[in-house]
Parts: sequence; C-alpha cells; structure tokens
Amino acid sequence: MDRVSCTPRPDWTRRIEAQGLTYHSLGLPPGGGEEGLWWDESAAYAFTAAEIDHLEAATNTLHQLCLEAVAAIVATPALMDRFGLSPAYRAYVIDSWRRGDPSLYGRFDLAFNPEREEVAQPKMLEYNADTPTTLIESAVVQWFWLRDVTPDADQFNSIHERLIARWREIGRRQPPGALVHLSSYADYEEELRTVEYLVDTARQAGLNATHLPITQVGWDKGKRRFVDEQRRPLRLWFKLYPWEWLAVERFGAHLPTAGMTVGGLTVVEPPWKMLLSHKAILTVLWDLFPGHPNLLPAGFSAAAVGPDWIAKPMQAREGANIRLVRDGREVAHTSGGYGQGPLVYQRAVDLARDDGRHVVLGAWVVGDEAAGLCVREDAGPIITGASRFLPHYFR
Repeated sequence: MDRVSCTPRPDWTRRIEAQGLTYHSLGLPPGGGEEGLWWDESAAYAFTAAEIDHLEAATNTLHQLCLEAVAAIVATPALMDRFGLSPAYRAYVIDSWRRGDPSLYGRFDLAFNPEREEVAQPKMLEYNADTPTTLIESAVVQWFWLRDVTPDADQFNSIHERLIARWREIGRRQPPGALVHLSSYADYEEELRTVEYLVDTARQAGLNATHLPITQVGWDKGKRRFVDEQRRPLRLWFKLYPWEWLAVERFGAHLPTAGMTVGGLTVVEPPWKMLLSHKAILTVLWDLFPGHPNLLPAGFSAAAVGPDWIAKPMQAREGANIRLVRDGREVAHTSGGYGQGPLVYQRAVDLARDDGRHVVLGAWVVGDEAAGLCVREDAGPIITGASRFLPHYFR
C-alpha cells in the first residue's frame, strides 16, 4: 500500500467533468484538500494483489456480520432500544427486514495499513449504508484514470457492472415497465450527479428510471400514496436522503404505512438499513462479536473502549462533530451541526502513514458482495467531507 507520485493529465478537469465529476474542486473550505481539490491525481495508492484480496475478504466478512447484527436487533428489544426509533418506525424497520426488502449498495470506512500492527487487519470505522456518496469517483472516474495513466495495472472496481446487475435483480420484483423514481436535492451538485449516475445504471439494467427532485415528492392524501409531480404513484423509490431525517419529518410519518399494501411503496435503501447507518451498530457489533479482528471496541462511554478513543454523534455525517482523545488528552476535533446528539465511543487507531498523511479506505458493497475500493486522505487525523479522493491500482 504505497503512495506513488503521478503527473496529472493535462486535461484532467475536462475528462472528469465529462464523466460526471463536476464538483472536483467545488464547495471546499479554505485548506480543504490540496489547492482546494476534492479529486487529486497528483498521487495514487498502489496495492499488491494480496492486499486487495485481504480487503475484499474483510469487506465481505464485515457485511455478513452486519446482516447477522440486524437479525439480532430485530429479534431483541433491548438491542433495538439503542437506536431511538419511534414505535411506528421500529415496526417499519422490523417488517422491512422480515420482508427481505432489497438493498442496492453501501460503503464501509476502513482503517488499514499493513505496516502498522494495530491496523494490519482492516478495521471497520463505520458503515455508510444509507446514503453513501463518492460513487462516481469510485465507479467511473478512477477507472478511466487507470486506463489513461497505468493501463498495465488493475483496480479493485467492479462497482458499475455490479450496480447494473443489482438493479436487474431489484427490478424483477416490479411489474414490467414500472416507473422507478430516484430522488435527491436538485441544487446540491454532488447528490444530483450521484443520482443521475444511478439513474443511468438503472436504465442500463432495463428499468424505466427517472430522476425526481426530493422536493417534488408528494403525498396523495385521498389515495394514501406517494406521488411524483405528475401525480404518478411511487412504487420503487430510491432516495439519496437520510432515513433519520425522514423519520422525524411530517412527510416521513406516512412512510411506515405506504408500503404495507400489495403493490405499495418499496424504498431503496430499505428501512432496515437505518440500523446499519446508525453508529449504535458499532456497539451491537462489538457486543455480538467481541474481539473480532475486523472490529474495534465500541460502547457508550470512553471507559468502555480504553484510553485512546474517538467520540462520534450517533447520526453525524462526513466526519462532523468528532472528538479524538489519546491518553486523556484531546488531539483533534471537528465542528458541525450534530453536536447535541448522543455519542458512541470507539477505540481510536492511528490512521497516519510514515509520510504524515492519514488514510481511510472506502470498501464498496453492492447487493451483498464487495465491489470496489476508494482512498481518502488528509493531513489531519480525522477524515471529513473536505478530505481528498485519490485513485488506486494494484499489480
């Protein structure tokens, strides 16, 4: 796992914008990435084939552990209590799991560095199981970078093909020709481009897919169903919008009943994914599988995990409101809008490399299988929404 300097392609901005990555240097605060960049091809991470095999196996193992954890949670009220769901959403999650509502994709954040003993085994930091982004960068842009820059190498990246195959599987549950709606905010570029890309993969799978801005999703009070701006019913609805936001909004109060009838609403990601995207899952995993080599100790107090810990709001995103403590001394923290919620504590591991950069790997899951890898790095010890994305390859 070496960091290799590379010469950026002279026309790299034109190339990646044509591939859908129009936000490669937008919206980052001063100091957020080198020269304000999000996509950075001045370097790449080179893995060995054995390291990739190791990461793929660990990702598949973690996903299976997570599925076992969901099964335990829906069967155990004391575990379900940790997630703070309302009675209606609690039942919604349980019913969704028991129905086998389909999942499309997710992304683990992993700490891994073969040269450091504490992370020589990939360690799960969290599971972005509900609304993961960095998808275009991972599935498309770094693949074309590989073909242009290191065509003799390979890349852990079957994301695009697997998304198409997974959409086909999901589509088989719907009537032929049924309309599939995919929603995001229309004015938030990263989310819009991500959903546009997913619309394209769904269409390549043969589905009748369309983008529907989240603000245009309506509730037909008389027919008690969700509709689009043309009052067409939503049957299969992908939403790049967090479940925890929906669960507390007036709009979201109708969701637990919208899918109960025959031909009702199927939501992707499904309601049971609420459990995996909630950081309380870290405590459940550690309780169920203590000492597992791909997990870190996690609990509801610093004392439960040791002198080096990281405190995370249960439903924070993009590294917001995190506090990193070593030997009782705070060494880093981040700001954000999640500072009032309850916390989960996790054993802190050192993400630093010998060159001082801090690295987190994103391991993609499509359906129930590992599908690819992405690399994020930062000068600081906490990876945030402003940390850079670098391509990778292996030989």
